[in-house]
Amino acid sequence: QVQLVESGGGLVQAGGSLRLSCIASGQSIQSYSMGWFRQAPGKEREYVASITWTGTTYPADSVKGRFSVLRDNANNIGYLQMDSLKPEDTAVYTCAATDLRGISLGIARNYQYWGQGAQVTVSS
Repeated sequence: QVQLVESGGGLVQAGGSLRLSCIASGQSIQSYSMGWFRQAPGKEREYVASITWTGTTYPADSVKGRFSVLRDNANNIGYLQMDSLKPEDTAVYTCAATDLRGISLGIARNYQYWGQGAQVTVSS
């Protein structure tokens, strides 16, 4: 079992930056791929970015060039670095982990473990 806890959310002005952390416990995440999803009020959950267990990253087109996904296996933490934030980035951001291989990391049902979510609010 893997437990995931996000931190680092908050309120930021447009153009600003935030870094979300996804702290894992229960077992090492080094063999897990990690993903980030977000959900704004009244909208469907949306894929944001992922990083494979080997370190390859896949940002969604909507955040490419602005968001980066990283991992620190030694400390069992994943990160979502968000720069040049826009009001439309306002959402609850949730990290997830999977040890499945050969699957699309853009699909939520492919993840086995989920955090509780962190609110990110970007003011204009």
